Amino acid sequence: MKKSGVFSLTVVVAALGYFVDIYDLQLFNLVADKSLRGIGIEDPQQLAQYNYTLFLWQMGGMLAGGVLWGILGDKRGRKSILFGSILLYSIANILNGLVTDIHQYEAVRFFAGLGLAGELGAAITLVSEVMDKQQRGWGTMIIVTVGALGAVAANLLAKNLDWQISYFVGGGLGLALLALRVGTFESTMFAKVKESAAVKKGHFLSLFLSRERAVRYLCCILVGLPVWFVIGILIKFAPAFAKATGVTGAASAGDAIMYAYVGLSVGDLLSGAASQWSASRRKVVIAYLIACAALTVAYVTVQGLSLEAFYVLCLLLGAATGYWALFVTIAAEQFGTNIRATVTTTVPNFVRGAVIPITLSYKALEPARGPVTAGLIVGAACIALAMASILMLKETFGRELDYIEEEGPGVAASGSTSGSSA
Repeated sequence: MKKSGVFSLTVVVAALGYFVDIYDLQLFNLVADKSLRGIGIEDPQQLAQYNYTLFLWQMGGMLAGGVLWGILGDKRGRKSILFGSILLYSIANILNGLVTDIHQYEAVRFFAGLGLAGELGAAITLVSEVMDKQQRGWGTMIIVTVGALGAVAANLLAKNLDWQISYFVGGGLGLALLALRVGTFESTMFAKVKESAAVKKGHFLSLFLSRERAVRYLCCILVGLPVWFVIGILIKFAPAFAKATGVTGAASAGDAIMYAYVGLSVGDLLSGAASQWSASRRKVVIAYLIACAALTVAYVTVQGLSLEAFYVLCLLLGAATGYWALFVTIAAEQFGTNIRATVTTTVPNFVRGAVIPITLSYKALEPARGPVTAGLIVGAACIALAMASILMLKETFGRELDYIEEEGPGVAASGSTSGSSA
């Protein structure tokens, strides 16, 4: 079958799906307090408590969804999971705007997280398999570059619309994407594996049957930690860091998120292009990690910035973490067709879930050491783990993906498909 082009309908739908995915993820952060007040919760302590509780329900859904959608993607197909996840989080978005009490809100955030967990992994897996091996980086770059702009849209709409309307808009956009389902097609690599009864598909535990495979999988996860350290700590708590470093003016978390995601979108565009031009994933990620380390130090130590300069720094930090597309593409390229969707869907969701221990670590250090020192310690740990992990992973640019992973302790086998994992 002819390989899909860079601007094919499959790539466009995947990119727009991720746009709505990021829109919902960041919209919740932006309207959480406003929506809680809208259902009658006014006490500041309860607002803080329920904000965090809702976040945990959402992350619980994402962690469960990462495994569920990944396994289904390897058993049922990439295309069906892509649209199934979009359908679920779109309905959940609409229901978010209809909640009337905290228990309803918790349930809806869980199902929103469950739906959001599947879109990116399914999209990257599908696009990686339907595009030419030398060009697939362009497709995954487009997905994440467009997707990151969803946070910008969420911030602008949250400022100008009622919180309920903002949720309805996200749900409506997702449902509209389903109309494009007919024009997309399934991966032929998956179709060949699906026909083979001898190949076990979507076996999550097989990732841990071999030490080499388990280490490979863990490294794929750890490479992404700095992205969510920056978004979940430095940007989310931007007002605290701005105050600690004497920024002139009151920094807004919503604006910090918007500028960081603009930077992330630009960073993903540049990292994807650099990866294609240099024919290397690893070199680009290493360069981005070095830039992220330098900008993190600047963010928490440079004193007396103007508010405008502080937001520029937020934008640059976002750009320095703009290797999300490469990170997920590397995960997709590290494993065989029979387990690829499971890996590509679980890896980014485990990184998102890592925000919980990252945040707990930061919060445990902050009272005694302050935001600056706490941020430096946690950031150094995340970046060091990511750097060590990317150095341990093999280069995957241009790798043939038409192979399967062995069920046992081996690495890969050709099975009914061609190629190898080398």
